[in-house]
Amino acid sequence: MSKVIQIKRGLDIKLKGEAEKISVKADRSQFYGLKPTDFSGLTPKLTVKEGDEVKAGSPLFFDKKNPDILFTSPVSGKVSLVNRGERRKILEVVVEAAETDEYVSFEKADPLSLTREDVIKNIMKSGLWPSIKQRPYDIIANPEEMPKAIFISAFDSSPLSPDYDFVMQDQEHVFQTGINALTRLTEGKIHVNINKDYPSAKAFTEAKNVQVNYFHGPHPSGNVGVQIHHIDPINKGEVVWVLKPQDVAAIGRLFETGTYDASKIIALAGSEVKNPKYYKILNGASITQIIKDNINEGKVRYISGNPLTGSKIINEGFIGYYDSQLSVIPEGDYYEFFGWALPGLGKFSFSKAFISWLTPNKEYALDTNYHGAERAFVMTGEYEKVLPMDVYPMQLLKAILVEDIDLMEKLGIYEVAEEDFALCEFICTSKIEIQSIIRKGLDLMIKEMN
Repeated sequence: MSKVIQIKRGLDIKLKGEAEKISVKADRSQFYGLKPTDFSGLTPKLTVKEGDEVKAGSPLFFDKKNPDILFTSPVSGKVSLVNRGERRKILEVVVEAAETDEYVSFEKADPLSLTREDVIKNIMKSGLWPSIKQRPYDIIANPEEMPKAIFISAFDSSPLSPDYDFVMQDQEHVFQTGINALTRLTEGKIHVNINKDYPSAKAFTEAKNVQVNYFHGPHPSGNVGVQIHHIDPINKGEVVWVLKPQDVAAIGRLFETGTYDASKIIALAGSEVKNPKYYKILNGASITQIIKDNINEGKVRYISGNPLTGSKIINEGFIGYYDSQLSVIPEGDYYEFFGWALPGLGKFSFSKAFISWLTPNKEYALDTNYHGAERAFVMTGEYEKVLPMDVYPMQLLKAILVEDIDLMEKLGIYEVAEEDFALCEFICTSKIEIQSIIRKGLDLMIKEMN
């Protein structure tokens, strides 16, 4: 039975530069990159070396802990670079694209006619399995486990986020085929969660074999972790799988065509973009062709993802595996003299230190400046105002810092991920990198539980 849930705690951050609902096909990039750093907990093992020829769907590396989980090339071409960091850690596997793509063939079938094992095998061979993540821990799902439910958040409430209703137009059939495949992966429900306040695409509202739920309220109402918490909370020993709408469609295309189609639509947005709009690309594309002649002069930061949780990349960097937007905002590499004492007429403030609360609909061109250095980590009661979960955020963070496993369990570590604490980090008066603390706690739990 569908549920309607009102999210009262949270914060909508209105930034300038929302993408206009115009979609264009981006020029084919010369280079495409697959980044192992996009996958928490992954220990990659290469299957290729520089100079090797690959097809779209050819494995580039696999998970050393589970060799059946493959990561495949989005295009045909030649492996031009394996970029490594400290201790020879693999940062990127870069493929120089050929003019046209040749595809590796996978099984083409109606997923409803297949067994669970056959569906999993086909998804894993294609390289699409990493698109299925699990809670707890926010890592790639373990195919050997049976999730109690699967959750798909059909809207994104983060700043400058893409409109999935627009993105998923004309994809009803492949989305349904993807849903049909997912029904083979769980004995529980498949939840599709949509925004009650806005019209939703037919792909979501008319989907079969799912439970459609309605959310309304400020960010982070679109976070799948918040949705799980309010619909079917995770207890110790339980597992829930999560996907994004475009990943469901990609799985549907796999079973309909028998090929790995890495295409997706992303939003190019931000105050430093001249003409923010949507681009159809192949996953892992270099952003060079997307930003060409479309960025304001001056120092800017390119973020693969949204400004709260995305990753900083260079102007020749690659779109992240899980990202559906490229955000471009001003770089905040400056100091303010008596910044704390000035009126701050053009500044945004959650705590009402400035007068932004008088103009709730105003859009801001916020930059990356912290406006202060790290300070004492003290109790303020502010985190609870933006985290709509029955969790004590400050206590959980301090339990992680002292590595108290039992206390972390009691305080809800199984239910959270970094993105759920992004607003806490944004409003933090102590300037603490809270998301990295949450990731440290999740990694610690994985290590201890294994």
